Amino acid sequence: MSAENQQPSSSEIPEIAVTQTGPNLAQKPSVLVLGMAGSGKTTFVQRLTAYLHARKTPPYVINLDPAVTKVPYPVNVDIRDTVKYKEVMKEFGMGPNGAIMTCLNLMCTRFDKVIELINKRSDDFSVCLLDTPGQIEAFTWSASGSIITDSLASSHPTVVMYIVDSARATNPTTFMSNMLYACSILYRTKLPFIVVFNKADIVKPTFALKWMQDFERFDEALEDNRSSYMNDLSRSLSLVLDEFYCGLKTVCVSSATGEGFDDVMTAISESVEAYKTEYVPMYEKVLAEKKELDEKERKKREEEAMKGKAVHDLNKQDGDGEDDDGMLESELNAKVDRIHLGGVDEENDEDAEIERAT
Repeated sequence: MSAENQQPSSSEIPEIAVTQTGPNLAQKPSVLVLGMAGSGKTTFVQRLTAYLHARKTPPYVINLDPAVTKVPYPVNVDIRDTVKYKEVMKEFGMGPNGAIMTCLNLMCTRFDKVIELINKRSDDFSVCLLDTPGQIEAFTWSASGSIITDSLASSHPTVVMYIVDSARATNPTTFMSNMLYACSILYRTKLPFIVVFNKADIVKPTFALKWMQDFERFDEALEDNRSSYMNDLSRSLSLVLDEFYCGLKTVCVSSATGEGFDDVMTAISESVEAYKTEYVPMYEKVLAEKKELDEKERKKREEEAMKGKAVHDLNKQDGDGEDDDGMLESELNAKVDRIHLGGVDEENDEDAEIERAT
């Protein structure tokens, strides 16, 4: 990490600490920037960083792409200072995607230190921006990506931004692929979600907003598609995603010209409020359920330990103080049956039978 953390050795990798006290709502928000390769994530982060610096509200920027050769914005924490992408490929004989996932795995073992840095610098920045790898699946569908996302979300307000290439999304099939991926990420993370239609200087994304609001318009656009199978699939998916579109925040921007970034900051502020009112209660419910399960598991272990101790003491008594490791299972079961593990009603029934017998 740039000038703030030393490169870790394998012997000093700590475990990720799980937040059990709930998120700090006073903490500045973090924004995870996701999107398909070529959608303009890095350029978006560069423009947003410049926008915030120009307003004297600098961000705290974290680069999580180990394969990028040059970062075009000032970065506070850089994964490339912790793990070397090419060395991972060489050392483990991996391809590009495998090496990216391995770098993220190594990084997430140190991510508790990143959380500490974010908390420590909170008074010095307005928002924390995290630029993710171009290969979106390497982050969104990996264990390390989930750990990083959950670590952020459980400690302070966190928002997900999904960048869409407006120029490529003019194809209704490509548009539907992007929306389906966005929907899967939303339901996977359950965090406030913003879809950012980028490259508005090339193609105005108004067509996409109309497709999301009016199924008939999207159906008309599909008629120009030659593949009848893809038409039917996209049409069906559009109907399924109708509920997803209803509560979705969308912003149209141009990372080249700076258009729409006032709307980006407004959407982030609204999403932080949604995090407080929607995500936090859900998180507290999960913590309560986990605490209840842990308590049940603890009681179960105590009962098993006491049962085992009773059997052990009985074995010692029958063996004149010596353990009999060679006891047959049937003999052990017979001894266990002699230990009363019932309740008051069972005891009363047994006493009544004894009285009748006498």
